[in-house]
Amino acid sequence: MILIVDSGSTKCDWIAVDNQGKQLREKIRTKGLNPAILSEKKLRKTIKKSKDLVDIKEKVEHVFFYGAGCGTENPRLMLKVVLQEFFINADIAVKEDTMAAVYATIDSRDQAAVVCILGTGSNCSYYDGKILHQRVNSLGYTLMDDASGNYYGKQLIRDYYFNHMPEDIKISFAGKYNMESDFIKYNLYKQPNPNAYLAQFAEFMILNRDSAYIQKLIKEGIRLFAKNMIFQYKEEIKTVPVHFAGSIAFFCKSEIKEVAEEMGFRIGNFERRPIEGLVNFHTDALKK
Repeated sequence: MILIVDSGSTKCDWIAVDNQGKQLREKIRTKGLNPAILSEKKLRKTIKKSKDLVDIKEKVEHVFFYGAGCGTENPRLMLKVVLQEFFINADIAVKEDTMAAVYATIDSRDQAAVVCILGTGSNCSYYDGKILHQRVNSLGYTLMDDASGNYYGKQLIRDYYFNHMPEDIKISFAGKYNMESDFIKYNLYKQPNPNAYLAQFAEFMILNRDSAYIQKLIKEGIRLFAKNMIFQYKEEIKTVPVHFAGSIAFFCKSEIKEVAEEMGFRIGNFERRPIEGLVNFHTDALKK
């Protein structure tokens, strides 16, 4: 049995296939396993909490794990140890989530492209058809992650408290979420996964996209992401498409396309959930 895994900070999808690429059971979902944010103890607890994973753990021979927070060595190695302890009979490969986005969005194995992730967090890399190139070492949601779910959640909360929201939007926002300052600070500073907490507010943005205020908010975030991340590859984007993966990208397609036309880069493919593309990628590899 082979497990193909796509993990963000909020949720983690696990798909089991056999050696011919046939899916063996329904997709398993757990909370996200971001080793840059979660402790080793918390990672273990999250995995062991899944009865479905416990049921199959001794049958698994290979794990291909792609995840947020796996772009630097120490967190990646910590997660690999945790996975190896749980899947005792398996070979474990852990790669950053950007590679999942690459495999899920490119049209062919050797296609060069700039590949962006806009989900709970955000990232951007250049894939030359063989090797992934990353020119910015992400410092996470506190300092970076422009145009991500947690970025937009942060902006919405700030605008609410600084009274920058239109009154009707502000009333609707307060009706959907607990906006008590003590509650917000508790979730940001005393609970695990504050980035995922912030990202949940992005749903409000998506549901209210027709508002001029929300349109401005979305496009400002995308422009900032393009300036700081996509234009790290200003020579490459003259000749290659820019692909996008993640829920924020998927639901903000039209705004991304408008900003791309405005700023002069060519849009490629959108993939909401990279796990489907990952399964196809590894299934094709198994058949060869």
